[in-house]
Amino acid sequence: MTKYLKQLTTNPKNDILAGMTVSLAMIPEVVAFAFVAQIDPLVALSGAFIIGLITAVFGGRPGLISGAAGAVAVIFVHMIQLGHQKGMLFDLPIENMGYFYLLAAVILMGFIQILAGVFKLGRFVRLIPYPVMLGFVNGLAIVIFWAQVKMFSHKTVQVSASGVKNYITSFMSGTELYTMIGFVSLTMLIIFVLPKINKKLPASLMAILIVTILVITSGLDVSTVGSYIREGGGLGLKGEFPTPNMELWQNLPFNLDTLTFVLPFAFLAASVGLIESLMTMNLVDELTDTRGDGNRECIAQGVGNITSGLLGGTGGCGMIGQTVININAKGRGRLSGIIMALTLLSFILFADKYIEQVPIAALVGVMFVMVLETFAWSSIRILRKIPRADAFVLIAVSIVTVVFDLAIAVFAGVIISALVFAWENAIRIRARKREKDGVLTYEIWGPLFFGSVNVFNEKFDVKNDPKYIEIDFIESRVSDHSGLEAIKNIVNKYNDLGKEVKLKHLSKDSKVLLMKADLKFSKMIVEDIDDPRYHLVEDPEKFKKGLYE
Repeated sequence: MTKYLKQLTTNPKNDILAGMTVSLAMIPEVVAFAFVAQIDPLVALSGAFIIGLITAVFGGRPGLISGAAGAVAVIFVHMIQLGHQKGMLFDLPIENMGYFYLLAAVILMGFIQILAGVFKLGRFVRLIPYPVMLGFVNGLAIVIFWAQVKMFSHKTVQVSASGVKNYITSFMSGTELYTMIGFVSLTMLIIFVLPKINKKLPASLMAILIVTILVITSGLDVSTVGSYIREGGGLGLKGEFPTPNMELWQNLPFNLDTLTFVLPFAFLAASVGLIESLMTMNLVDELTDTRGDGNRECIAQGVGNITSGLLGGTGGCGMIGQTVININAKGRGRLSGIIMALTLLSFILFADKYIEQVPIAALVGVMFVMVLETFAWSSIRILRKIPRADAFVLIAVSIVTVVFDLAIAVFAGVIISALVFAWENAIRIRARKREKDGVLTYEIWGPLFFGSVNVFNEKFDVKNDPKYIEIDFIESRVSDHSGLEAIKNIVNKYNDLGKEVKLKHLSKDSKVLLMKADLKFSKMIVEDIDDPRYHLVEDPEKFKKGLYE
């Protein structure tokens, strides 16, 4: 309890100001993702509030910001469209059937994430190699940058005769474009300069306030949060406190067909959500030199998504952009995430008219600064200094993140890294031969596993070797079943020619498995009492004097 209270109240002032700043930066991004998923912006904002609050209170990483993230929203786009079609196909009396399938998928997504936490799958994120982490960060920085570039445009909604919404994008030009660039540049300038003048004031929040006041007092016609929402087909930033969505239970058919329809989307969204959340958690660990609890974060993400789905909100996960803004604004405790969620809710309920006046340029400027600070610029300098395989993984993960999505990029990066590791270790196995008193000894160096089995077999000259063979594994370790099979096969080849083989310095578990495979191995395995490298220290004084080698 004491540890939790310490996480909650690390630095109340910094956490409160950081949370307020993040909530402002959260609105346009969540609204943009809502348009991508073709759902009401209020559904996404409600989801951001619910998930953000629950993960801030119960999550495994203080300072991590969660909300209705685009990585999850993109997955549900196709499902929502198919859901609408299923509603029309079965003549269901609901116009927005895809929305109810979305809520069911979000709830199921949450249950999958809870199971991942219960079975402690969160720890596997520690197996993600560092080049994959760098590629993930760089790729996301590029994705976020491109998302902000799209803000230099207007959207026009056209509704077809069948009721399908089409969004037509036209980029800004002329005076409007120059004005937008000017305010973005001013926002970035304030964020860079203000800390040099006064470090106590939150630079991002002050930049947003200054630019907003300047726009309002000047009367310039610029794109704002309110106009952005209305251009996308929304009615503006207004809403009510999230309450249980009873229409879900009334309109959604609960049967096997619904389960088989939403399960693949829910599983993919759960995987992407956890990967992005845990990767973001790793990034915060490095930035703050602390350590989060991955399994606890999995459970908190799951509970947040279940609650969001029940209350009519969309799914979400950890958001790297908002998290970096929070950390840069010195938000370190759970209070920053709680304040973010509560401020977001208060904006929706009470300050909607004020938030609608915030210029998009101010928020884009904040996000551009975040992109500059998120991108691992050091990765460019070290590309020629690190192994080529690691450099390839770093670049590949960055590209796949931009072209496809985070989950595919991380899986691809881990697979490539694993294959590279297996290959490099496969070619490292060595065998040194020495013959004494008619006994030929093979001293094996390097790991023996599926990748090195072929090289291991090539080291032996079964036909020309003498009658007595000794294979010494003192500098080697048998890592898997393929290695054991290789030992068994090479021994059988010698035995078939009437030659005797002894095995030395095998690990305990390898001995057991070999003897289970064939009892004849019990006669071949030499006890390791003569191991020259390991001794039982019976006399501490003798050890101190260096008499043990």
